[in-house]
Amino acid sequence: MSITPLSIALVGYGSMGRELERLAPQTGCRVDAVFDTEHPLDTQAGGFDIAIDFSRPDAVLSTVRMLATLKKNIVLGTTGWAQHKEEIRTLVEEAGIGLVHGSNFSVGVQMFFRIVRAAAKIANAHTDYDAFLHEMHHVRKADSPSGTALTLARILLDELDRKTELLTETSHGKIAPEALHVTSSRGGEIPGTHTVYLDSIADTIELTHRARNRSGFALGALRAAHWIHGKKGMYDFSEVFGEIA
Repeated sequence: MSITPLSIALVGYGSMGRELERLAPQTGCRVDAVFDTEHPLDTQAGGFDIAIDFSRPDAVLSTVRMLATLKKNIVLGTTGWAQHKEEIRTLVEEAGIGLVHGSNFSVGVQMFFRIVRAAAKIANAHTDYDAFLHEMHHVRKADSPSGTALTLARILLDELDRKTELLTETSHGKIAPEALHVTSSRGGEIPGTHTVYLDSIADTIELTHRARNRSGFALGALRAAHWIHGKKGMYDFSEVFGEIA
């Protein structure tokens, strides 16, 4: 007996949208609608089960509001909207829909988060090692630092007692020892590279995740679409990754 594919709507049709469309059939999904600036989402939209949003940070709140009106569950892959988190949570709860969001939907990055946390726990006892991180993305990346970099920073701040504040701007002077410096570069077509450094006078440990393409992000988002189907509430992909993967 054939299984009906999960019907997907794409919000945003850039590089990630096209990759989602390409890989959807491999994961039991079917793209039935695409919304972008030329074909915006509105209250007449329908005919799909789940919306996957990889659009722009400034559009997230209005997109969630519209999808909540339509009673559609959401996979939210766009980052840079943290200031609206509580308002989005309220929209989700009042509409009785489900939403799963994440700074990065790549399975490899989720593994990387856990590797970095384990390394930071070890490094916490070795105060001669300083920690900092750098991330690189393509020129079209809207937010800086990336959501992934900020998640890594939160992991380091959680586990390293000696790091208590986040510095994301270029420093033109001495950096306080308690500051965790996060730097960013934008150029070319880099899908995403994140490196955590643990550096001492004796040696340097580098932990790097380097995305070769966008397929890992797309596959993770499509898996999340299956997971959130039929659920209610707001979930962080990192917290439910074990159930999804």
